[in-house]
Amino acid sequence: MVQIEVGKTPLGWIGTGVMGRQMCGHLLAAGHPITVYSRTKQKAAPLLDAGATWAETPREVAAAAKITFSIVGFPYDVRQVLLGDEGALVGCETGDMLVDMTTSEPSLAIEIAAAAAARGVMSIDAPVSGGDVGARNATLSIMVGGDEDAVATVSPLLELLGKTIVHQGPPGAGQHTKMVNQTLIATNMIGVCEALLYAHRAGLDLERVIKSVGSGAAGSWSLANLGPRIIQDNFDPGFFVEHFIKDLGIALAEAKRMSLSLPGLALAEQLYVAVAAQGHARLGTHSLQLAMARLSGIDWTKR
Repeated sequence: MVQIEVGKTPLGWIGTGVMGRQMCGHLLAAGHPITVYSRTKQKAAPLLDAGATWAETPREVAAAAKITFSIVGFPYDVRQVLLGDEGALVGCETGDMLVDMTTSEPSLAIEIAAAAAARGVMSIDAPVSGGDVGARNATLSIMVGGDEDAVATVSPLLELLGKTIVHQGPPGAGQHTKMVNQTLIATNMIGVCEALLYAHRAGLDLERVIKSVGSGAAGSWSLANLGPRIIQDNFDPGFFVEHFIKDLGIALAEAKRMSLSLPGLALAEQLYVAVAAQGHARLGTHSLQLAMARLSGIDWTKR
């Protein structure tokens, strides 16, 4: 099993988007030699400028590392970068570890763990919550599934990325917990958007409204962190709408498999499909406000 030396153990990182670039930067700042790969090399430029090494394939990343992290877009991306012909698993040696931090399918996490074990490699699923703010400030909540010893081994590194790190159970448990997280966020975001629409139509000062209600029972992370962005018409992504639709689809599929009726989640998914259909798939999840406002004949950014 890998023995972690914080600041010394060579690491790999696959995926340098909104979240991944910030997260990898924390490990790099801690002194770890890091080899990175991203489909678009330009996105990795800040990390390369800070001392990271570029690899042409995920396989090359893992060959240079003892622990390889990944955070990409969709389950098919996870499958490609970890299990593909040039995927990270092919480049691993016995005793190495894969840590997938993508929000993905629980069944895929289980499949990856089994494939890794067959090669003497450890694998954990460790999706995160906290958005771009959490990634930048290293305050993410990290939901971990996998073998207990493997989780204990990688924990010193996870502590460089987040504040709340909880081992949820065997492979796939981290992904199931992330689905709980996304279900909570989805319906809460509807409430945030509807509440701000109500306040706007009633002629209230939106900033004052948030100041009053945000500290009571109505308060939430989304209201406190995304509410001000909505008021400022800043819909830049902390987390892309298109990725959130993916997550809600996974959660609904798992709910169906478990014979669960989750009508609130289904409604949220349909509303987010509308957001994407209106051309906002690459905006942040709080751009739900644009679609919700449109239902009431309000052009939010021209109010």
